[in-house]
Amino acid sequence: MLPDSLTQGQYDTVYNLLSLVIASQLFTALFLVISQPRVLARYRQALVVSAVVCGIAAYHYFRIFSSFKEAYVSDAVGGQGVYTQAVGRSFNEGYRYVDWLLTVPLLLVELVVVLTLARKLQASLLRRLIPAAALMIALGYPGEISSDNPTRHLFGLLSTVPFLYILYVLFVELTRSLDRQPAAVRRTVSRMRILLVATWGVYPIAYLVPLLGFDGADAWVGKQAGYSVADILAKALYGLLIFRIARMKSFADDPAFGAVEGSHEEARESLTAAPVEAVRVKN
Repeated sequence: MLPDSLTQGQYDTVYNLLSLVIASQLFTALFLVISQPRVLARYRQALVVSAVVCGIAAYHYFRIFSSFKEAYVSDAVGGQGVYTQAVGRSFNEGYRYVDWLLTVPLLLVELVVVLTLARKLQASLLRRLIPAAALMIALGYPGEISSDNPTRHLFGLLSTVPFLYILYVLFVELTRSLDRQPAAVRRTVSRMRILLVATWGVYPIAYLVPLLGFDGADAWVGKQAGYSVADILAKALYGLLIFRIARMKSFADDPAFGAVEGSHEEARESLTAAPVEAVRVKN
């Protein structure tokens, strides 16, 4: 539940974290757009999707930031002191779920698209991953906004089912399709899957905070901090890893492009892995 008041330190913590997320998402999106020419054309779609994800997140964090500033006000001179909940105002947690409903499926799209898998395999993976991701978020929202613990338990359990299915597809089904990828790409994809699991794990922990008996302003601030840090890692950092995969695959596909565009280290790493790509799946 939304705390009635926040100390100056608690207010500043949430305020600064929300500002950090906005900057991270906005400038990562800008970087990904500007960096389009640094990869081959076939991989630019993945960068566009990554930029869209970060752009959506930046927009919603602007809304979250505004909602937070409107929800808590201080009567002290200069805005210092205890911040109390403004009359008729409330912090809108729903912005996060709207953001996740759009961005979580797109995060999975990024990963599948950048690998340039065979068209049928790519379509098969997306048909399973996108609905599962949307269902996971949609089922979590009723529990998030409920103050009734049994309701939170029920919808938390229901949203776990599509989450486990997504993990199965990522760690079992997708692994079978990585044989033709360069070794460096396989390693990066493995790290990305671990990153997704680690960052997505923050969300259920924050979701369970009220069920674990933690409440009050400190618990609420901790939840906002967890969501914010997880969103930076799962979107901005993830997008930069997508860019890295696109670069490596570009250099492996076209050594001449790699020699001109890439650093010596990047080109050497990709060229070493290039023989793995000798027989590329046609799209």
